[in-house]
Amino acid sequence: MLKRKWHSKLTATQTIAAGFLGIILMGTLLLMLPVSSAGEKAADPLTALFTATSATCVTGLVVVDTYSGWSVFGKIVLLSLIQIGGLGFMTVGVFVAVLMKKNIGLKERGILQESMNTLQIGGVVRLVKKITIGTFIVEGIGAVFLSFRFVPQMGWIEGICNGIFHSISAFCNAGFDLMGKQEEYSSLVSYSGDFLVNITIMLLIIIGGIGFLVWDDLLKKKLHMKEYRLHTKIVLSVTAGLIFGGALLIYLFEKDNLMADMGAGERFLTSLFASVTARTAGFNTIDVGGMSASSKLVTVVLMFIGGSPGSTAGGIKTTTFAVMLIFVWANLRNSHGSNIFGRRLEEEEIRKASIVVTINLLLAVTAAIIVCAIQTLPMEDVLLEVFSAIGTVGMSSGITRQLNAVSRILVILLMYCGRIGSMTFALSFTERKKVAPVQLPAEKIMIG
Repeated sequence: MLKRKWHSKLTATQTIAAGFLGIILMGTLLLMLPVSSAGEKAADPLTALFTATSATCVTGLVVVDTYSGWSVFGKIVLLSLIQIGGLGFMTVGVFVAVLMKKNIGLKERGILQESMNTLQIGGVVRLVKKITIGTFIVEGIGAVFLSFRFVPQMGWIEGICNGIFHSISAFCNAGFDLMGKQEEYSSLVSYSGDFLVNITIMLLIIIGGIGFLVWDDLLKKKLHMKEYRLHTKIVLSVTAGLIFGGALLIYLFEKDNLMADMGAGERFLTSLFASVTARTAGFNTIDVGGMSASSKLVTVVLMFIGGSPGSTAGGIKTTTFAVMLIFVWANLRNSHGSNIFGRRLEEEEIRKASIVVTINLLLAVTAAIIVCAIQTLPMEDVLLEVFSAIGTVGMSSGITRQLNAVSRILVILLMYCGRIGSMTFALSFTERKKVAPVQLPAEKIMIG
């Protein structure tokens, strides 16, 4: 009775925030167990908390190498956190409840709608079934393709396990890898010219990052593009533009730097992979620390934008980026309304987009200022780190392990805010506050 009364007091956004926090804390406790560590000593609380947050928030930033730092049990804990964090704890919980033939109440459906960023509450439970089953199918196919490469190199058991781990990590846009066996913190650098591994990982990242609502639209309407929702059209257009635009810029900036000794095919593959993974996946096939300042800046922009709403990805989202561009362009042209694909955007969407962009920028810049103030680290590397954290990306120039306790706590908070959504995090504190019905007098100010 008390539990139900306490639960009923929480809003949807507060439930989402509290749920992810609970999973992180549970993961932290499990990773602190001696059986989770590959070494003689159990992980200290801050290391366990940082790793559990990174896994649950599908980020990929690590302070200990995943392969050499954690035991088999620890790796299973991390993979479980990645899967729950990628799908969302409400999605997993409701799917289990459906399997147990339990009724899903209206409140739970409302939380699901908020968690998955769906446009309507009707059919949300059916969508959960599609998402969960579809996720397992896609991850299974990805694991099979990756196993074709890993099994000959590692043997049957280890090869299949690596295929499963990297498939789930890629689909959930988590960026955790087990390549520390070859070299610690090396990610997929040894596979920079491998088409099978690169294409499989990229497809998993893109499929996981376009959003479950887009999946549903594509499955229903197939290739009838004119019938797609406006949301789907914007997501697919912006995603394609960012992937190929980012790849072109990275190629131009790195062809005489990190890609100087590569052939044409490997350069193309590496550029494309760097662009795809920067949008919240966190894997890398080139040394991020050795990238030029221009490439790092492009990476920061891609990380800040991220994937799409209702997906396993983070960032401000492709739709937010598109809405802001459309709004600015419409105002520059003095157009009546912000229009795209024969439709007009609602003012509420523009308002939400501006809030998300502002909050994320303020959080990332504030964290960067604090880290630079308390530690002597290159500013461009700090910016890469904080934007990687709030975008739940996981790419790093290698300074993660150099962060002190305060900086690590800041990064933990950024990863948490980035996963549940900065707007959700802010609303969890303010949603129940009453707004006075009387408005203050308006007065004009100078802008620009």
